Amino acid sequence: MTSTVDLVIPVKPLTKAKSRLRGAADGGIGEPRAHARLAMALARDTIEAVRAAPSVRHLLVVSSDPVVAAELGVFGVEVLPDGPVPGLNLAYERGAAFLRDRDPHAVVGALQADLPALHPADLDDAVAAAVALFTAGAARAFVADAEGTGTTFLLAAPGTPLDPRFGVGSARRHEESGARPLAGEWPGLRRDVDTADDLREAAALGLGRNTSGVLTPTPRC
Repeated sequence: MTSTVDLVIPVKPLTKAKSRLRGAADGGIGEPRAHARLAMALARDTIEAVRAAPSVRHLLVVSSDPVVAAELGVFGVEVLPDGPVPGLNLAYERGAAFLRDRDPHAVVGALQADLPALHPADLDDAVAAAVALFTAGAARAFVADAEGTGTTFLLAAPGTPLDPRFGVGSARRHEESGARPLAGEWPGLRRDVDTADDLREAAALGLGRNTSGVLTPTPRC
């Protein structure tokens, strides 16, 4: 079985993404452009870590935001427009189907777009752990978030539907659907960012350069 994975990362329209972080980039003001820059930075840091991970063969971003498509396209990231019906799980399914059409035998993964402290080595370790389970007969595996209730990473063995069940309580729903939890520490892989507290915890782990840049105050003359 292949030890690499083809990954899907959905990115919401920047004006709608990460609503609970509004104001985190500009001292609580919540100016729309500052918020959009933060949402984009979170995605950029996640994507840069993914592209640096040898275990990732293909990366596909699913987004209908033209700013996302244009900015990521400059860096050679493939972006697939979202389907007519919005939704995180539908975006994952659309991306997984697109990747499986290319290679029906691929290991396919669904990764959240808000992992600014992600390290490529952690992603590689999680992929290796999942592939070991698949070799032993498991069909799907997932990484729970830092709180243990959500999901940051879901993988499906070749020939197995991804069957994403992201949302509140997704760790339980993924496990109940037959996906196996992966037990590695991988702090940056588990630390998704939805709130200001999450962002502070990610900062303690070490933010990527994009998120660090938008959070750095501009020096005054």
